[in-house]
Amino acid sequence: MTVSLVPFVASGTLVAAGVALLLERSLVRLLVGVILLGNGVNLLIVLAGGPAGEPPILGVSPVERMADPLPQAMVLTSLVITLGVTAFLLAMVHRSWQLTGGDEVQDDTEDRRVRLRARRGELARSVLARREVYR
Repeated sequence: MTVSLVPFVASGTLVAAGVALLLERSLVRLLVGVILLGNGVNLLIVLAGGPAGEPPILGVSPVERMADPLPQAMVLTSLVITLGVTAFLLAMVHRSWQLTGGDEVQDDTEDRRVRLRARRGELARSVLARREVYR
């Protein structure tokens, strides 16, 4: 039996593209990244499940020719979870578009303040001072 590498390359490409899109600041690109990542992982699970076989019903076909039902159940569960996450992200994109007119994720002002304090070294001093107070 020979195994084609095309599905594995397709799965790797989907996962890589999904991860690259997850690192973007646009919520629509994040949504597409989640969808691509989910589909790539589902394809990989199906490929890892082994060759296609007959339905896994006892008495219908011999056990050695049955397909493994575990990867199918995992992919079905993954599809449901991906659908839920997609619906949630779609709601976030829609609400963000309503409130700001765009889907760009902005930095929080407190995050900026913490980043600036860390660059100046104030954050490390304040953390060490609090640690001493707790002792």
